[in-house]
Amino acid sequence: MLALERTVADIAPTNIPVLLVGESGTGKEVLALEIHRMSKHWNEPFVKCGCSGLTGDTLAARLESGANLSVEEPLSRGSLFLDGINHLDPAAQGRLLNLLPDASGTPPSGCHSMRVISSTTRNLEEEMKSGRFREELYYRINGVHLQLPPLRERKEDIPALVQFFLKKYTSLFERPEPKVSDSTMTLFVRNSWPGNIRELENVVRKIVALGDEHLATHDLSAENGKAPSSALVSSKSYEKAPSYLPSGSLKEAARAASRQAERAMILNQLERTHWNRKRAARELQISYKALLYKLKQLGLEGSDPPDEA
Repeated sequence: MLALERTVADIAPTNIPVLLVGESGTGKEVLALEIHRMSKHWNEPFVKCGCSGLTGDTLAARLESGANLSVEEPLSRGSLFLDGINHLDPAAQGRLLNLLPDASGTPPSGCHSMRVISSTTRNLEEEMKSGRFREELYYRINGVHLQLPPLRERKEDIPALVQFFLKKYTSLFERPEPKVSDSTMTLFVRNSWPGNIRELENVVRKIVALGDEHLATHDLSAENGKAPSSALVSSKSYEKAPSYLPSGSLKEAARAASRQAERAMILNQLERTHWNRKRAARELQISYKALLYKLKQLGLEGSDPPDEA
């Protein structure tokens, strides 16, 4: 990662196109933003274009007009992030090739000059050899090739990432910062993280939201063949009641457990829908307004989910 950061520092001030390659969740968009931030055009737009499902005509219309790309006019001299370029079909690849600046940096008619950063989860060289990706387009976008390692190959970064996400979500949710125990950190380091950094972020976000690291890592513990150490399932649970349960009547305990289960269920559905609250409400079979009310009760109304369709 240090070598990758040094390379980014070298190429960011140039206008050379960059191809980011890595598994889903390895932080390709974050790195694209970092390249833009360190470039000469840091004060100009960073424009993301998701390539999944786009036809050639739709792609051309978006790039020529800026439609659906968070800009209201033709693209300016900022950075264009083509996310998931491997998803483009051959027709869309052909249209894109005619819209991108050539090797000299000269933009075609209808598009202004822009720094092109592309991402892919697939090996485009193999896709090119099999005929699924155009050779001309590959060499047009592959000025510099940066490979992002999966989290399982950079586990020494996990403690720092955990602290970063803890601070991020304690600030976002306006909660006190929880302490992650040594046993939980060991669990994090031993986990294979198939969802990479995105999966780790989701788990840490859940720890902050629930305020209970054992409950938040229950599924992770089960996947790693380790019984969760929460007092709810501990072999010593008959000796000492969980600290978050009230000491009053059984009805009070039932209400507390119900609230805890409701919170976990809502957060789980939000994770499944990538925090799209409208979809989560449909999955939970409650109204959108009801979900917003419950999020307010949980102290999560300040979350910043993706666009909700």
